Amino acid sequence: MSIYVDYAATTPVDKEILKSMLDNADKFGNPSSIHRIGKEGKAFYEKSRKNAAELIEAKPDEIVFTGSATEANNMVIRGIVSYYERPHIITTSVEHASVKETYQAMEDYADVTYLDVNEHGQISIEDLQDALSERTKLVSIIMVNNETGTIQPMEEIRKAVSESNALLHVDAVQAFRQLKISTKSLGCDFLTLSGHKLHAPKGIGLLFIKQNTHLNRIMTGGSQEKERRAGTENTLYAHAMSLAMTQAEEKREENTKVLKALKEKLISELQTQEVPFEINGSTAFQTNHIVNLYFPWTTSEYLLTAMDMAGIYASGGSACNAGTVVPSHVIQAMYSEDRARRSIRFSFSKELTEDDMTFIAEKLKSIYTKLKDQGFI
Repeated sequence: MSIYVDYAATTPVDKEILKSMLDNADKFGNPSSIHRIGKEGKAFYEKSRKNAAELIEAKPDEIVFTGSATEANNMVIRGIVSYYERPHIITTSVEHASVKETYQAMEDYADVTYLDVNEHGQISIEDLQDALSERTKLVSIIMVNNETGTIQPMEEIRKAVSESNALLHVDAVQAFRQLKISTKSLGCDFLTLSGHKLHAPKGIGLLFIKQNTHLNRIMTGGSQEKERRAGTENTLYAHAMSLAMTQAEEKREENTKVLKALKEKLISELQTQEVPFEINGSTAFQTNHIVNLYFPWTTSEYLLTAMDMAGIYASGGSACNAGTVVPSHVIQAMYSEDRARRSIRFSFSKELTEDDMTFIAEKLKSIYTKLKDQGFI
């Protein structure tokens, strides 16, 4: 038996989406070509753009398809930093690596403020307000954290940023399947999404750029995407992204119920099995598709290996740090390095069952008992 509980890292491609990609593979024309085949490809591509825009309450010309959300985040940050002379920019200590590491790389060219979070993983609005100044050009916020599922107080963030001259960049990669996303409600100037978190293939992302918002290009060599991103358009993957967004929108309520039941079942079964654990953060401020658990009796490295041998596939944090023993910077920011080294992320999808959660709890109990009997606890 094998159970995959790492859906926050990536999702399998939906079979209906894959079938539609194959059915439309004949629309292969380069959208920049002026002949009929190229025009067919262009129409196919723009249909995907229009649909994606509608789903986040944006205009089609505000949508740029990218190769990933990582690329989209880099486009925003590097595009803003290169436009201004040593701007002040604000982010949080719990951003995804594509934001966190890009800001760190920009510290020679910009003044960066990293906002701390509380034990729930949320920033303080007062800290944000205190950090904002006339020099602040950009604020980057991860709407739903990829390691804990923590939801930031976006309405309060929107209000604070709107009272300044700064632009608001929202990383909504983990949010779209869980929450209604509206660029208008968020009041954002930039928003990023990823296809492979929505059962589309890897290699497609989306960047919303609010109309009349300037962003320096970081990819040159062509006039595609209204000269915002050079490179021949990936028409088939944009189609898949559009379908995945539609599917997520239509099934969000149903999906939420399933994920809530799975998360609650895993927690209750661990309690029944008397496996010592604590929840990182508070479920009151989290989405249902992620639960990050602290196991004080072992290390995440050991536990991941033991679970893998038992056919359970989870993670110790962001997939971008997979294959390393580096403790989660998110859990460190919320608690401590020691806790980060003893924490595991479980992330769910509708493909899972409550019986799967029981199986995971039983295996964790078996691992715990074995360590205890051998005197390691």
